[in-house]
Amino acid sequence: MTQDSTAGLTGKIALVAGATRGAGRQIAVQLGAAGATVYATGRSTREKRSEVDRPETIEETAELVTAAGGVGIAVRVDHLVPDEVRALVERIDREQGRLDVLVNDVWGADRYIGWHRPIWEQSLDEGFRTLRLAVDTHIITSHHALPLLIRNPGGLVVEVGDGTREYNDENYRLSAFFDLAKTSVNRLAFLWAHELREFGGTAVALTPGWLRSEFMLDEFGVTEENWRDAVEKQPHFVISESPAFVGRAVAALAADPDRARWSGQSLSSGQLARVYGFTDLDGSQPDAWRYMVEVEATGRPADATGYR
Repeated sequence: MTQDSTAGLTGKIALVAGATRGAGRQIAVQLGAAGATVYATGRSTREKRSEVDRPETIEETAELVTAAGGVGIAVRVDHLVPDEVRALVERIDREQGRLDVLVNDVWGADRYIGWHRPIWEQSLDEGFRTLRLAVDTHIITSHHALPLLIRNPGGLVVEVGDGTREYNDENYRLSAFFDLAKTSVNRLAFLWAHELREFGGTAVALTPGWLRSEFMLDEFGVTEENWRDAVEKQPHFVISESPAFVGRAVAALAADPDRARWSGQSLSSGQLARVYGFTDLDGSQPDAWRYMVEVEATGRPADATGYR
């Protein structure tokens, strides 16, 4: 299957929870490019920003979905508020009568992470806020959305995290709260797979590699067009990928009639690219997690040859 063959999602209804920016935005866009109707949710609107305090909005995401060929619908939702999530799902049911794809991508906790600091030097309030944003949001959304998704066999749930299960099991993720949050997301996919099995549903955990999100590009002072200039500051950025890459991974999964073979597994965008044949925007297929283990972790010089 190639990215051109994913245009088989016409008539499918998707909810991308946490679609304001980064991976969530491009997952919504790539589902739209394959023909899906996508509800793009988040807290940042043109009227008011969330605590993340960045300029991207859910309205922009919905417009990008529509421009890509799908139908984008922006809905302002705080996924920590059960009543708001319940109202969202009721709206989807009322307007569409079905839900085929649920993507749990809510995060927004970067500002709270105490990188490279032991637990006793971290703020408990900020740490617990991280877990609320990263884990509770996914559970609340699944609680309300899965009854609609299982109404028809073949539904797909994607838990978007950071790091494969294998990588996270073997590596300390630089902060106790970040580590726990991302490990939990992978486990949620395993749980949903078990609970969806009798209803013909599939659930997977999916991680992008080193993501060239809007925030990361700003941090390096580059754009998507000249991102390679950042390699001078951080040589291993050579393995980075655009958010469209993980978006295409989700679109390929959603279009695969045999996607149940992946249920319960922890997957990466680079891994799925080799199976489905899709590429990043530059035509490459970066395999970041294999690179981090075989190149970065072993102290080898930064060189993406054979990894993208």
